[in-house]
Amino acid sequence: MVVLWDGYVSDELMGTFAPIVVYWLYAGFYQLMPPLDNYRLHTRKEESEKNLVPLGTVIKGVLLQQLVQAVVAHLLFLVTSNASSSTVTVQHSLPIQAVQFAIAMLVMDAWQYFVHRYMHQNKFLYRHIHSQHHRLVVPYAIGALYNHPLEGLLLDTVGGAISFLVSGMTARTAVFFFCFAVVKTVDDHCGLWLPGNIFHLFFQNNTAYHDIHHQLQGTKFNYSQPFFSIWDKLLGTYVPYRLVKRPEGGFEARLIKD
Repeated sequence: MVVLWDGYVSDELMGTFAPIVVYWLYAGFYQLMPPLDNYRLHTRKEESEKNLVPLGTVIKGVLLQQLVQAVVAHLLFLVTSNASSSTVTVQHSLPIQAVQFAIAMLVMDAWQYFVHRYMHQNKFLYRHIHSQHHRLVVPYAIGALYNHPLEGLLLDTVGGAISFLVSGMTARTAVFFFCFAVVKTVDDHCGLWLPGNIFHLFFQNNTAYHDIHHQLQGTKFNYSQPFFSIWDKLLGTYVPYRLVKRPEGGFEARLIKD
């Protein structure tokens, strides 16, 4: 049975569109913030000189990915929901939902690590597909989901669908999980090292961690995303780094080389 939020919107509809709305609200928040030069991982000059694609193109690319994402999510919920049934969907207890969250996070990390790493190692896939994301050498929040449409489908959309199915969560729990995953992904690409950022406190895989991967000398390391660094450490693709304060303000994430 389709469960309504406050009697108006179904869980399935919320699961389809809430992550998209959250993406633009959270990424837009970063985009509208002052420059915050004392907390940037790259200077504004580096962002304008190194990035190979304008903001307008990035926005169009993200919207295209989210269109595909919405279609797939709608079909997924249509197939898995019991909308035609007269029985009420039972929501799991909070401890069970917490376990489902953890399972979904681990499954999503595993899927994205191996697909992401293969797209780097396969020269054809990197040149024609994944290199589009790396045209943003200096990441920023709105560009978090700027990918080739095929990569967006395989890496994010299919990865999210598998996480949902394996974890066994309901559509209502999926609303919170996908919104959380979106916020974490945007934060990893925001390019700012802000004091008190809760993601930096609880996740080693954070803004600086992913910034290393976007640097030209770090593209063969730190593939893990969006939550943990488990696979990088298990399979030898983790590279340590340190944050160095720049004299002119802000920080720089530098690889620690042997």
